Amino acid sequence: MKIAWEAVVAAFWTIFLAELGDKTQLAVFAMAASKHAWSVFLGAGVALILSTALAVTLGATLHRYLPSGAMRGLHYVAGAAFIGLGIWTILRAG
Repeated sequence: MKIAWEAVVAAFWTIFLAELGDKTQLAVFAMAASKHAWSVFLGAGVALILSTALAVTLGATLHRYLPSGAMRGLHYVAGAAFIGLGIWTILRAG
């Protein structure tokens, strides 16, 4: 298996920055602040690995069955959804 390091780095930074300060990280922070910090670390790490495996599996399956034009459209829809969520979040905060 050939490793595409550019994809590894892009995925790392995208997920790392997206997770900073989100509700998942805050929940882990709260759980680890009470007791058993390393147990919380283990549980949260396994949960993130499994949810990532699910996302990769679904993405790879979509890529296999959808034509490349549809995948491009899916990228636009996902990007628009993120922009829409960002705008919604900003409007709710104001």
